[in-house]
Amino acid sequence: MSEARSIDALLEIMRRLRDPADGCPWDVEQTFATIAPYTIEEAYEVADAIDRNDMVHLKDELGDLLLQVVFHARMAEEAGSFAFNDVVQAICDKMIRRHPHVFGDEARADGAVAQLAAWEDIKKRERAAAADEQAVHSALDGVARGLPEWQRAVKLQKRAATVGFDWPHVDDVFAKLHEEIDEVRAEFVAVAQAPDPALARDRLEDELGDLLFVAANLTRHGGVDFGGALRRANAKFERRFRRMEAFAAAAGTPLETLDLAQQDALWNRAKAEEREPAAVVAAPLSAAASDMP
Repeated sequence: MSEARSIDALLEIMRRLRDPADGCPWDVEQTFATIAPYTIEEAYEVADAIDRNDMVHLKDELGDLLLQVVFHARMAEEAGSFAFNDVVQAICDKMIRRHPHVFGDEARADGAVAQLAAWEDIKKRERAAAADEQAVHSALDGVARGLPEWQRAVKLQKRAATVGFDWPHVDDVFAKLHEEIDEVRAEFVAVAQAPDPALARDRLEDELGDLLFVAANLTRHGGVDFGGALRRANAKFERRFRRMEAFAAAAGTPLETLDLAQQDALWNRAKAEEREPAAVVAAPLSAAASDMP
């Protein structure tokens, strides 16, 4: 059993890693900008461990994410901006300030939904106070530009909805989605016919962006997390595609040698296996790949 460590030990490890004379050359060279992508990546790896209900890896991934906080705080301390303890102080103050029903005299809200609304109201007042200091006033203030764009889209839509700029019914979102699909289809035709493909592709990118923005709005109206839904779709695709490869390998035929119809038959078999695994496993392999060369 290794010696128990505290946050102070981690802070000291990072101090030594960043020591210009005796530290790690890679760690010493890093900046906020070069570390930021790792911070985002570690947050996603935490989410992945949670999705897989993998507590062993979740412990490790949370440690990696904590290291990112320590790394940024150390660089800030070196620059004379703030230190790790200031980060802790700031989040403690914020959590106490935003939970007056726990740490103050306000009554508890009736349920989690109402409490979330109260939380958002406190955040809105905080943003308004900050905007007064900066002479900036917008419902969209404080939506970070560093967020993944799908996440930023949802946050922008939520903020706009707080002042009533929102479709009242999901049917309105579906209507807009179909409109955007038609516009994207038209731009694909335009790209194929355009004398200047670069300009046409710019318009296509613009219309595809509109389509994705509306798709994000659809998930919001459905109460579904956009990122979670996309992670599930990615996991599903990967799982089924790997089964296609396994089916093809078992039949002695590499997947890349099959035409699209044959590959699609294996895809459908992988789907059926997930729905009725016993029936598919019992079926002979050749049944799903009878047209293989």
